[in-house]
Amino acid sequence: MNSKQISILLVDDEERFRQGLKTLLNFYSASASLPINVVGEADCVEQVIKLAIQKSPDVILLDMELVNSDGITAMERLKDISYTGRVLVLSAHQEDNWIFQAMQKGAAGYVFKSRVANQLCDAISTVLRSEVYLPPEAASGFFRHFQQNANASSKASYQLHLTEREKEVLQLLTSGASNEEIAKNLYVTVATVKAHLTSIFEKLKVTSRTQAIVAAIKLGLVQA
Repeated sequence: MNSKQISILLVDDEERFRQGLKTLLNFYSASASLPINVVGEADCVEQVIKLAIQKSPDVILLDMELVNSDGITAMERLKDISYTGRVLVLSAHQEDNWIFQAMQKGAAGYVFKSRVANQLCDAISTVLRSEVYLPPEAASGFFRHFQQNANASSKASYQLHLTEREKEVLQLLTSGASNEEIAKNLYVTVATVKAHLTSIFEKLKVTSRTQAIVAAIKLGLVQA
């Protein structure tokens, strides 16, 4: 990471958990792992939106249960205000449908609260590279949801006309590869990868890497 401070907004309805997060984030800053600045705390959707507008944090660490609302609603509202940072979900919920909903609504990653101490540093670094962070224990549930609920007939009739190269790019994207890694794997330039991604996004009718991954898995276009 560069020396520029990473602004982070903490969103959780438990003050004790937020305090623990601040201690952990301060440790990262002190050890030079990540130069972090916590710019605010919130426990409800209205506070999240207000602080997102005022502070424009690079990353929002978001709980899925908030005072009088939830993380899904928060992400919907953040989309309404065109928030451009990354949302990283930290949740006690390990159910497949919670993981699916969070990623579908635009989360850049999902971490179980029980694993925060071991995974948070890597998770923040990953989402700041515009990549998706799904550790194995979350990814397995994410994939299960699509495998159990995908409608085979609708997938078969969904004609996207992806080229073979676009399918290769999409498969690598789903595995978490960056543009540079995709280019290296396929022996093409980064500019070519970006052109393929633009075409893929248009065909899938999505606007982000996360949405493309969700759509690809839901439609059975890639191997989970």
